[in-house]
Amino acid sequence: MDADPLAADVNAGRAVGVAIVDDHPVVIDGVRAWLATEPRLRVLATGDDPDAVLRAAPDAEVVLLDLRLHGRMVLDKLAELSAAGWRVVVYSEHTDPQTMLAALDAGAIAFLAKHEGREHCVATVLAAASDRPYVPPALAGAMVGDARPDRPSLSDKEREALLLWFQSMSKASVARRMQISEHTVKQYVDRARIKYTRAGRPAATKAALLARAIEDGLVRPEDIGIYRSQASADRPTP
Repeated sequence: MDADPLAADVNAGRAVGVAIVDDHPVVIDGVRAWLATEPRLRVLATGDDPDAVLRAAPDAEVVLLDLRLHGRMVLDKLAELSAAGWRVVVYSEHTDPQTMLAALDAGAIAFLAKHEGREHCVATVLAAASDRPYVPPALAGAMVGDARPDRPSLSDKEREALLLWFQSMSKASVARRMQISEHTVKQYVDRARIKYTRAGRPAATKAALLARAIEDGLVRPEDIGIYRSQASADRPTP
């Protein structure tokens, strides 16, 4: 059975560290209270300055970032943090599709609308911590509505392998389901990444690749769910 790395961390007694960046104290207090209901999460630092917050919490595994700080959209800061290797979940009231897709293009692991509740907040942060895809409702709508023309063409087998992998199956589990080798599954996934990179839309992580596939209509959000799928018998790996 494939191991679940996030579960292993929890079983070892280590909670996922979260940093919250927002310029509204009432929002910080509310999100902190939501995350406190989940024992696998621990808020390490909060504040309205991303650099100061991350200096205070250098071990944070997920950064929950308000996209508008002190009256300015901070897509440039989001891109900087993502390029530096931080897992950034954007948490914003600006939920027009253009803004949400721009945040994904800048490197966000996920986009969580501020009107979405505790359940989606906790699920998104947990998923981001283990580099797994999670699509809250508002983000799903933005992805499905994306009509940008730079869409690579994937083969049926590439799409099938991606869909099963996105359903939280390991590559070994996908290989068993498709009756092919694990090496072939890896080739299908790598080919998809290469095609997106050539199209100018790189997808280095599993979550980013899922975002691209949903944006392009190759995968439907309802096919993924919240990790409740035909893959439920197989333990997932990122």
